[in-house]
Amino acid sequence: MTHFISTNPATGETVWEGEAASVEQVGAAVEAARKAFPDWADRPRGDRIDAVKRYQAVLKERAPEMAEAISRETGKALWETKTELASMAGKVDISIRAYDERTGERSNDTAFGRAVLRHRPHGVSAVLGPFNFPGHLPNGHIVPALLAGDTVVFKPSEETPLTGQLMAECLEAADLPKGVFNMVQGGRDTGAALLDQPIDALMFTGSGAAGAHFRRKFADDLHVILALELGGNNPLVVWDAADAEAVAGIVVQSAFVTTGQRCSCARRLIVPEGAAGDAIVEAVAALSDRLNFAPWDSDPEPYAGPLISEKAATAALAALQQRIDAGAKVIRASGPVDNLPGAFVKPAIIDVTGVAVEDEEMFAPFLQVIRVPNFDAAIAAANATKYGLSAGLVSDDAKHWDRFINRIRAGVVNFNRPTTGAAGDMPFGGLGASGNHRPSAYYAADYCAYPVASFEAGAVKNIESEIKGLR
Repeated sequence: MTHFISTNPATGETVWEGEAASVEQVGAAVEAARKAFPDWADRPRGDRIDAVKRYQAVLKERAPEMAEAISRETGKALWETKTELASMAGKVDISIRAYDERTGERSNDTAFGRAVLRHRPHGVSAVLGPFNFPGHLPNGHIVPALLAGDTVVFKPSEETPLTGQLMAECLEAADLPKGVFNMVQGGRDTGAALLDQPIDALMFTGSGAAGAHFRRKFADDLHVILALELGGNNPLVVWDAADAEAVAGIVVQSAFVTTGQRCSCARRLIVPEGAAGDAIVEAVAALSDRLNFAPWDSDPEPYAGPLISEKAATAALAALQQRIDAGAKVIRASGPVDNLPGAFVKPAIIDVTGVAVEDEEMFAPFLQVIRVPNFDAAIAAANATKYGLSAGLVSDDAKHWDRFINRIRAGVVNFNRPTTGAAGDMPFGGLGASGNHRPSAYYAADYCAYPVASFEAGAVKNIESEIKGLR
């Protein structure tokens, strides 16, 4: 077994340490889930609702300590991790409603009896969690899966094992039947071992590159349902918006919240050529200068904290430098934040107009400006990406929105709101390299169960009259 640790990126202190699960332990977890599945799936739905309600109660009780733990493990500001815990608890009620609306049962009378629509769980679901919302995002897979009757094997991100452990403790306190929920800790090797097991579903939130790998791995295994929530090179178009300072608030919250570590963050700011675009960029730059990046327990409370690790910061800064070396103009340079550890980076703004840059997500507080001559060119630039997760338009002209919403290719498209705006009672997912047309959030119910159509007669009857061509 491999020993590994999780550290606080704001201080370098160890917050968790333990052993990665062996191949044998991963196999045992899947076997336990397989053994528990028939009973869990056959239970009355009310039993499963009661179980996740007990989990919800434990989450609410332990929310303060869990929020602090996530802040220590990820470096995120406490205001944000408190919001994350509230979303985790709220997911239970939303998922119950979503199951009823999207994957419940209905029956219609027919001449022969009735036609019934039911939904059945897939079986053993592997859930791979990310580090940026280490509680909320895997929780968004786990709760709907349990409600549907699936059993779960969860591998948290190796960056956030403490959060995964705390979630497992909450589910254990909810008194689920043995084997219904299982957790394995570890890194890439552990995840690979899990996906080599006989699973029935993979529910993953993470990078586009990882999602592409999983698509290839399961290309010939149509039995395994894939629900992939991936990244994005998301555009935010600003056009005919007079109040540059108001615009700046929307742009900053789109690009720099969570230190840019949201898959829905704006990566590309598309503005008009000339004075109007200049005013927007200047206002965004001035507001970015006021953002307070600091440890989560600082006073005053920070806007955001570090990236997940110094390694992540080094990689992000290298990607930024590649764009600068290719000809991007620096508007605001990144770099260290005061005398804080290397995981902290300043927000950067660069102008890449006319520069050939990679169509890849920089998972950091880095924003690329693109200037275009007209609104049609703005839409074309927004769509010039293999991704399609989120997009936004900021404008005083509602007619622009009418055109934008009909032309943009993305799964979350916002008007005069940050690109990061989302809700648990709406779908969340994207196109292209951003997903596989199985959005999560409210639509997670769709990939946790499959539909079964039944045509039922109450008794055996002679249907000879329905058979054509008899002699």
